[in-house]
Amino acid sequence: MNLIESFRIAINSLMINRLRAILTTLGILIGVGAVVGLTSLGRGVENYVSGQFTSLGANTLTVSSTRPSSGTRTVIQPLTDKEAIAIARLPGIQRVATQYNVSGTLLAGTESVSLTLNGVTANYVEVNEWRPRNDGGRFISQQDINDAARVVVLGESTVEDLYGDPNFNPINLSLQINGRIFTVIGVMENRSGGAGADQNAAAFVPISTAQSRLDNARVRGGAYKVSQMQVQVESKDAIEMSMAAIEVYLAGAHDIIYSGDEDFRVSNQGDLLSSITQVTGILTLFLAGVSGISLLVGGIGIMNIMLVSVTERTREIGLRKAVGARGLDILSQFLIESILLSLIGGALGIVLGWLISLIGGALVPDLDLSLTLDSVLLATGISSFVGVFFGLYPANRAARMRPIEALRFE
Repeated sequence: MNLIESFRIAINSLMINRLRAILTTLGILIGVGAVVGLTSLGRGVENYVSGQFTSLGANTLTVSSTRPSSGTRTVIQPLTDKEAIAIARLPGIQRVATQYNVSGTLLAGTESVSLTLNGVTANYVEVNEWRPRNDGGRFISQQDINDAARVVVLGESTVEDLYGDPNFNPINLSLQINGRIFTVIGVMENRSGGAGADQNAAAFVPISTAQSRLDNARVRGGAYKVSQMQVQVESKDAIEMSMAAIEVYLAGAHDIIYSGDEDFRVSNQGDLLSSITQVTGILTLFLAGVSGISLLVGGIGIMNIMLVSVTERTREIGLRKAVGARGLDILSQFLIESILLSLIGGALGIVLGWLISLIGGALVPDLDLSLTLDSVLLATGISSFVGVFFGLYPANRAARMRPIEALRFE
């Protein structure tokens, strides 16, 4: 008996018991759909996180204060603007943007909002690739910093909190920050939030204003404290060299002698992205593994149904063997039925996974959820494997039946 004839017999058998075949494929359908959908979700999260860090620049270093890991040093010497100027002169450094954070309450009419104000330098927009909306506004200039001007740039969520509409244009309007009058000079473009944070719930003032008017950040020697520095390196190849140079300079400036006494941290965006990508990759594999359990259940369902089918068709098997059918013919017939059940369920599961991706993308627009070729190939391979693996035992059992015993079966 040729392969085409085996396919025809297998299809006829499935059509005769179509309800049972449909119920059997449901397990594979749900399993494959869950694998494809959750894999798409995991990769969407991974790509989103990667995009968020890429927007900050792969060649950007972040310098911030931290508590020493050893117990021999208890005093944390703050980072200062003078140190930022010195770091900007190191080889391989393109620019340094400093930031000083201070708590503030913004009041516009009867509406108020409390948040952490970002005192920033004029090059903040270049380093972070985040600019004001094109509605007549602007960002903080160097002249604003020199004058410690009372001007503020708002994020769209802050605009909504104060004025009721994120698209409202508050340029040249006045508001109060900690009881002082400020003028709104710009509104930042809408930016997707990462890690559950709303980046648009922000307000930016000149760093000198935050250090002197809204707080007293002056330290010994005439310098001013900064909360962090964003250091943009000239090229990715110079990152390691620049990190080492910054660490050597700050160790000398902060009188660090022993390892573990460092009261600063230099973070590499690329290393952080690599770590987070590794975590999200493991999460994607975990989601696929959990959803794969339903495939195992579906495979057991196929084996169960095929065993029932073998029992029901024992006399048929005996008759076919009596007229000359070989064990291989019987084996291929039942194995093809099992594979067809798996492939049909797998194909419908891919459609279900695609629908899950569409719905997930509609609910969370920031995530790019799409059906990839490798996901389809993976689902097809898994469903085929399930059909062969769980169908082999029933098919082999049917093939090894003796004609006399099969014909006597009642």
